[in-house]
Amino acid sequence: MSLNAIHKLPPLPGAARIDQAPAATPPRTRASGGAFDTMLEREVRGSQPVNFSAHAQSRLVSRQIQLTDTQLARLQNGVEQAAQKGAKDSLVMLDNLAFIVNVPNRKVVTALDGANTQGNVFTQIDSAVIV
Repeated sequence: MSLNAIHKLPPLPGAARIDQAPAATPPRTRASGGAFDTMLEREVRGSQPVNFSAHAQSRLVSRQIQLTDTQLARLQNGVEQAAQKGAKDSLVMLDNLAFIVNVPNRKVVTALDGANTQGNVFTQIDSAVIV
């Protein structure tokens, strides 16, 4: 038997031949705004608690803002409401406090008390929630 002999096996079903380029597959697309996507996002994000950035934590300390468990739960609820509406960056008003929240990351970016909210203009937000 010669070393140069090539044995040809029958192709496997659905397999491309070596001398043939594989057929182009259509790109996968994600359905946007589907009910399943919305429900999955709500379940995944809803289980994540709101957290505070280092800047927000320093603002809480410097402005002597102390949140109760009830207020934290209300803040979490406000962020969830914003997420359900598709908000990205939201102003959440809670009692006499204001929080700027990055909704997809569930992160409070800054916090203001009543004295510091007077006369302020909040920019780069797409929603406001009052809880």
